[in-house]
Amino acid sequence: MRIDLNLATTFLAIWRHRNVSRAAHALNLSQSAVSGGLARLREQLADPLFVRTRSGMEPTPRAAQIAPILETAVAQMHQAMIPAGRFEPRSMDRTIPVGMSDDYMLACGPALLRRVAAQAPNASIIFRQCNSQTAEAMLEAGEIEIAMVAAPQLKSRTMLHEAIGSSDYLCLADATAIDAPFPLGLDAYVALPHVLVSYSGRSGIVDQVLQSLGRKRKIMAALTQFAALPTFLTGAQAICTLPSHAAIALARTSGLRTCAPPMDMGRYDVRLVWRSDKHADAAHQWLRKSMTEAWNASPAC
Repeated sequence: MRIDLNLATTFLAIWRHRNVSRAAHALNLSQSAVSGGLARLREQLADPLFVRTRSGMEPTPRAAQIAPILETAVAQMHQAMIPAGRFEPRSMDRTIPVGMSDDYMLACGPALLRRVAAQAPNASIIFRQCNSQTAEAMLEAGEIEIAMVAAPQLKSRTMLHEAIGSSDYLCLADATAIDAPFPLGLDAYVALPHVLVSYSGRSGIVDQVLQSLGRKRKIMAALTQFAALPTFLTGAQAICTLPSHAAIALARTSGLRTCAPPMDMGRYDVRLVWRSDKHADAAHQWLRKSMTEAWNASPAC
């Protein structure tokens, strides 16, 4: 049987975008050409591969089985076709979309930019807001090339990830406005109004830990981003418990103070996540190395 390798790129585009029109746009082909390619794939593999639903083209179990195999194969072919020679970051002349939540932007975004400016002066970084729940979809859609998240929630076997460090938690407050000695004891901590930063906007790990201790806090405001915290905390009888790297970064520029929370909240891994078809790409390997170095070099990490 004669195999058309172009069908592999058609399959992967539909896999990533879950939409024939968006896949066609990504491949710079007409929608009819991509639809025709999908029809040939269905006939060749004797499987529908993608089923139309309200949320898009959902892959069948057969499609989910072959996707990681094709991702790896196409990545290897791409790497094999790159001209021989060592990758030079100074040759990069493009924009790199990177996904992370704003706590990571605050902590190591500037360090990453300094590295890119020094090593690849013609490249630029776009920081796009993402988190452990949205990173996979953004990677598959090509909206970002790599994500920095905690505890990524991954369903696809085409995603790779590795831990580059870890973080824990600190409290952040205006010590001059709080009528309690720093660092705070548990009673003073739960007595203060709290500002919550959470993707859900409802609860967080602090509430889980306090519940295990039979205690509860009062949340006076809920935010979805860390950057606005100084405005809410300065001059206020309030406190926020947040990742230590973000707390340190905000304290350095706001005059707010940090202290350890009055209960053990543990540590968690900080991870990079990327698509497997990017794994062998020399430019992507440099990007991963740069992000790892930026995290480890940041004063807030």
